[in-house]
Formats: sequence, structure tokens, C-alpha cells
Amino acid sequence: MTNTAAAPASKNTGVSKSAPAVRSAAPGEAPAPRRSGRRRLALPYLLLLPALLLELLVHLVPMLMGIGMSFKELTQFFIGNWSEAPWTGLGNYSVTVDFDAPVGEALLKSFLTTCLFTVASVGLCWLLGTAAAVLLQENFRGRGLLRTLFLVPYALPVYAAVITWAFMFQHDNGVINHVLHDQLGIGDSPAFWLIGDNSFWALLTVSVWKGWPFAFLTVTAGLQTVPREMYEAAALDGAGIWQQIRHITLPFLRPVNQVLVLVLFLWTFNDFNTPFVLFGRAAPEAADLISLHIYQSSFQTWNFGTGSAMSVLLLLFLLVVTGVYLLLTTRGRKTSDV
Repeated sequence: MTNTAAAPASKNTGVSKSAPAVRSAAPGEAPAPRRSGRRRLALPYLLLLPALLLELLVHLVPMLMGIGMSFKELTQFFIGNWSEAPWTGLGNYSVTVDFDAPVGEALLKSFLTTCLFTVASVGLCWLLGTAAAVLLQENFRGRGLLRTLFLVPYALPVYAAVITWAFMFQHDNGVINHVLHDQLGIGDSPAFWLIGDNSFWALLTVSVWKGWPFAFLTVTAGLQTVPREMYEAAALDGAGIWQQIRHITLPFLRPVNQVLVLVLFLWTFNDFNTPFVLFGRAAPEAADLISLHIYQSSFQTWNFGTGSAMSVLLLLFLLVVTGVYLLLTTRGRKTSDV
């Protein structure tokens, strides 16, 4: 009986010895797929890391330096050593927003001019771009050539295009005055386009000329998502071209237009190259955009503290406008979907 009882015990012992080996193998094999899954999740972030570092060096670091400069009295006397510039706190901001003082009054006029210029430029760019995209939606001979010609202003370098317009706006030998005054007989004398009140219209013309092809390209891409069957059904129901645009084209283009208007607004409001190349370092009062005004306040008066404060206020304004615009358009889109 002793031998008989010992046999099952030995069998149970063998089973108990082999069981831990089976159980320990299963946990040992599990981490391998987990590690591979973690690697797959980390791969996109590793690929984005160089771009994030470059963005940090190119944009975020100068922005933080500019914010720090706005709290210092950084003038030409401290250009050699910025760290020794005295700390003023909100002194530069108080000077900037004091609209009764010369600095604040000039900034307010520049801001209002920029707002008017931006609204006119964005509105015309969107209108011309949408009209051209709708007209070129139908197939006809020469459509590809027209599309290519319409995109030429967008493809040209900004400096080359604006310098060409500067020569065209010359008072004595510019082609604009030659056509308007000499050939068409408009005006008693050739107009001065680069000085005085006409400078605003010259700047607006150049801005619209180089900006509307982007609107045309964006709207053209958006029109490809509109089903042709809807136009055919609307035509059978007796809808005219304007009714089709109002009830079919514009509703389908709403998401595209929301992004397009925001991008055009930011580009136009921050545009520095166009007025700088067209007028030089000192723009006329009628075309004194805020980007060029900040440049003049910083690099001509050598008051980098005040110029930095103006830049920070401009950044805050654009952030607020962008946030409100996105909030309203997103809420409007949800309401229309419901």
C-alpha cells in the first residue's frame, strides 16, 4: 500500500514540476507584440521630431525672444548688449495703446487702414477666384490654357511681380498712366500712384492680382466634389445659373470657403513684402499697413521694445480673430447639418 500510494504522488509531483514551465513560457512570449505595438505608435512622433525641432528654432524661439523684448526699453543704446536694457514691464504696451499720443495714434490709423485693406483684398480675391472657377467648370476648348494663365501670378516670385508693378505705376513712363491718360484720356494729368491717396488703390490692385489665383485654385479643387447630377436635376427643374450657384455650389463650397477666407485674411493682414517692395521703407500714410508700420517703428526709430510690443498685440489680435472665426463657422456648420 505504501508503494501504491507513492506512485500517484510521484505523478502529481511530475505534473506540478512541468506546469510552471508551461505557465512561465506564456508570460515570456506576450511582451514581444506589445513592444512592436509601442514602436509602431512611436514611429510617427519620431518622424515628426525633426520638423518640430525646426519649427521650434525658426518660429517659437524668435517669438519668445520678441515677447521678452517687449518688456524692455530696448533702444539703439543697448543694441550691443540686450541683457543690459532696463526692464519696463508694461511700459511699452501703455505707450502703444495710448491713442492720444503720437505713437498710439499712428498705430491706430495703421491698424484701421490694414483692416480696410484686408477686407477689400480678401473680398475681391474670393469673388474673382470663385467667379473664374465657376466659369471654367464647363469643358470647352482652351480651358486648360486659361487655367494656366490664371495661375501665373501665383507662381511668380513676389519680389519680381511687385517690382514689375512698381515700374508700371511710375508717374512719367509707367504703362498704367500711358493707358489711362494718354490712350483713354482719363484724368487731366497722369496720376501719382505710389504717393498720396492713390497709393492705397495701387497696393490693393497688386494684392488682389497676386492673391486671387490662390482662391481660384482652392475653389476649383472644391468644385470637383460637387456631383454633376445635382446640376442636371436642377436644370430639369427649371433652376437658372444663379439659383444653381446659390443652392448647390455655395453650400458645397462652404467648408472650402471657411478655410480659404481664413488663410487669405492671415496672409493679407500680415503682408509685409508687397508694401515694402512697392513703396520702400516708408510707405505713404494711405497705404501704411501695420506690418510695415511695425518695421518702421523698430528699425527706423531703433525702438525695438515698442516695436516688439506692437508685434505681440498684433499676434494677440490675430489669435482672437482666428478663434472667434473658427468658433462661429464651426457652430454655423453644426447648425446647418442639424
